[in-house]
Amino acid sequence: MNSISVRALLVRGMFAGLVAGALAFAVAYFLGESRVDAAIALEEGHSHAHDHGAAGEELVSRTMQATGGLATGVLVFGVAIGGILALVVAYALGRIGRFGPRSTAVLVATGGLLTVYVVPFLKYPANPPAVGNPDTIGQRTGLFFLMIALSLLLTVAAVLFGRRLAPRLGNWNATVAASTAFVFAITLAYVFLPSFDEVGDFPATLLWQFRLTTLAVQATLWLSFGLIFGWLTDRLLAPHPAASASGADAAPRPAGVVG
Repeated sequence: MNSISVRALLVRGMFAGLVAGALAFAVAYFLGESRVDAAIALEEGHSHAHDHGAAGEELVSRTMQATGGLATGVLVFGVAIGGILALVVAYALGRIGRFGPRSTAVLVATGGLLTVYVVPFLKYPANPPAVGNPDTIGQRTGLFFLMIALSLLLTVAAVLFGRRLAPRLGNWNATVAASTAFVFAITLAYVFLPSFDEVGDFPATLLWQFRLTTLAVQATLWLSFGLIFGWLTDRLLAPHPAASASGADAAPRPAGVVG
């Protein structure tokens, strides 16, 4: 693939990430903000005995946080992820099997969702306000990013392991073996990395709804990116025999040539 095609994919990837970010923002706003407001109300109710400042003024209003702040964060994240995944798709085309541009984009996006979010989420799920000890937030954040790094490294190792096994075992058996090794390694990480049980008396239903919403936001972002970028990539790279044939038929024939 030449540099022009890679640049075109990068631009399309960032655009697809922007659109996917807009869709994810809609999910976050309409499904998630009500849960965040409920969690904040509980937090304020539990902290009535603590003095949080004489002025009592917020640097950023809750309305701005739920609209402009949320939109900015999600859209910037979507554009960044779109650019990164576009480069991954550009590298993966033709290297992960006989998949076309659209299928490759969807596979890469799905793999990114599972690797970057779902695997770490199962160990360290998202918490709403009022959940978690403030003294451990730094440790929890560091472990979450450590889980992301481990998941990415183990995914790359599993792919390389599967490719080495494929000539001897076949693609299906090699994929099963590599996936099993990945699950085993991730399970070890789940067992040996520390866990945190800091929910307290927070309502279980609200906590469950909040975590499902965060998962829905990420799934919307990654999967919609895969579908949108896959369509754009297919239009850019896939051949169009019908258009080529019609163009050839429409070309004028030299004089004196008999069909």
